[in-house]
Amino acid sequence: MLKEELKFETSTVLEGMTSISALIKGWDGGVNDRKIEKILYDKARVEKISRQLSFLRHRGKECGFEIEESTAEEIDTLTLGNSHGGIVAICSDRTIPPLNASLIPQNGFFVMIQGIEDPYNFGYALRSLYACGCDGVILPERNWMGAAGVVARSSAGASEMMQMFKAKAEDTADAFKSCGYRVVAADERGETYLKDGNLKRPILLIIGGERRGISRSLLEKCDELVKINYGRSFDASLSAASAATILGYEIMIKNL
Repeated sequence: MLKEELKFETSTVLEGMTSISALIKGWDGGVNDRKIEKILYDKARVEKISRQLSFLRHRGKECGFEIEESTAEEIDTLTLGNSHGGIVAICSDRTIPPLNASLIPQNGFFVMIQGIEDPYNFGYALRSLYACGCDGVILPERNWMGAAGVVARSSAGASEMMQMFKAKAEDTADAFKSCGYRVVAADERGETYLKDGNLKRPILLIIGGERRGISRSLLEKCDELVKINYGRSFDASLSAASAATILGYEIMIKNL
């Protein structure tokens, strides 16, 4: 199987210190229970990565994972990318808890992305949302967190630091509404341009994937539909990652 095809397969190998450090930060923040089973490092790079190894040995003693010497060839068989820097983590799955209204904080900013088709695009969306202050993401039952290594790498580790819950789309809207949140969807059929939308916290933002978009039943539960302004006539929709970036920063700015 080609590496390009493997991006769709289940994988819990985190590649490189950015992803591994993000997982450890997720532990420390109480949002992630994924366990590191062992760290492998390229013995040919030991001098270049001595600081990283020192940090991992210290945390390994605290958290109970081993660090093992390996080779570039062995590490390459485990990874999809080549930016791991000679360090990878073999990990367990992560528990994504079901959404419960009691878990929803006051005045938050949460996002649900419906129908995203690609783990890289999902990771890019998470990277932007985390950077602009999103408090958490609601995932459907079928989601890309099984491809943890790809998502962590494309999100620059944001996926491992982000609070996540699982829920059906309509149940999600109802749960957030019961907690006083506005539910806003990005939809090209909306009558309100993004710059004019009410994007104040607390808010649940819904973004649709490029092909399927947002289901009609979910749109009917929204308080407002907003559309992104374009600079010229353009019939195509933006990628979910691009839309997440624009919408996320607009919400951040309007809540400063």
